[in-house]
Amino acid sequence: MTTDPYDPPHLYSVAPSQSAPEPRPLQPAQQRIRTAWTADELMATEFPEPKWAVPGIISEGVNLLAGPPKVGKSWLSLGLALAVAAGDRAMDSVPVDGGPVLYLALEDTPRRLQTRMRKILGAGGHAPRGLTLATSCPPLPQGGNEAIAQWIDRNPDARMVVIDVFAKMRGTSAPGASAYDADYAAVGHAKRIADHYGIAMVLVHHVRKAGSDDFLTEVSGTNGLAGAADATLVLKRSRGQADGVLHVTGRDVDEAEYALRFYAEAGAWQLLEGPATDHTLNDTRATILRYVRAHPGAKPKQIADDTGLASDLVRQTCARMANDVQLIRKDGGYTAARENGGQE
Repeated sequence: MTTDPYDPPHLYSVAPSQSAPEPRPLQPAQQRIRTAWTADELMATEFPEPKWAVPGIISEGVNLLAGPPKVGKSWLSLGLALAVAAGDRAMDSVPVDGGPVLYLALEDTPRRLQTRMRKILGAGGHAPRGLTLATSCPPLPQGGNEAIAQWIDRNPDARMVVIDVFAKMRGTSAPGASAYDADYAAVGHAKRIADHYGIAMVLVHHVRKAGSDDFLTEVSGTNGLAGAADATLVLKRSRGQADGVLHVTGRDVDEAEYALRFYAEAGAWQLLEGPATDHTLNDTRATILRYVRAHPGAKPKQIADDTGLASDLVRQTCARMANDVQLIRKDGGYTAARENGGQE
């Protein structure tokens, strides 16, 4: 048997068709994790900063990455896995620290994975040895958590595990459990691993067909999924110049929106600079918003004169943008609204 630390067969120590043994405890009995403090003790304790797989976007813990079918979730997750394993730039923009990554592509074949990686890496691109790929793994409650734990044990510097898709590994629900409890428990299996090893786990999931103003409610299933996860990321199709918007919120990550562009010929998502609204609005609104952001309090005539847009178009568009809370009107002029409400 090979001792290669990146050898994928170690993921198959428990085959899906076999009866799986009871998973071993992830926390050895001789190690005790403190779970209670007095208030003064807690305030005096220094905790390490969260470890980021992708700074500002994917932190240690469970990250639920959801999106509609065919939006490009697998392209995005594979691209992130390649970038982190190589210590490259995620989404062609965010520098990341390199380290081993496990990518469970449970809806793909080896041939399809090879084709996708060849596209993402481009001519002369180097496939990172630190990326382990597998197309099969038992459900988490039936030995999958043990298989992942064994891989992390063999790769102590591991930075990220991606499960694409989570539905393939969540396992069956406990008899009599409510839908919420079943969803919460399913994510709990992944969280147990993430918390024990201090590693980022990305669970690729789907969204509902019906849209919503609150992206969290679009995640397919009950609120138990997002409630158990440390962070939720929703990739949505966009309008205007961007091909998608990545909505992010979580316990250790600031709530934010990122505009992305997908380059089909390269199979790559690229993070676009500036606020997402600059890329998701139509050209007229985006032009007005950029101008008002640079000139707070600008009036329609000034905007029209300096941008070259027609005066009537500027007046009408500014009024509509104020109704949509993209601009705030005061004393006949306009100020850009913050992404999360208020004024800039």
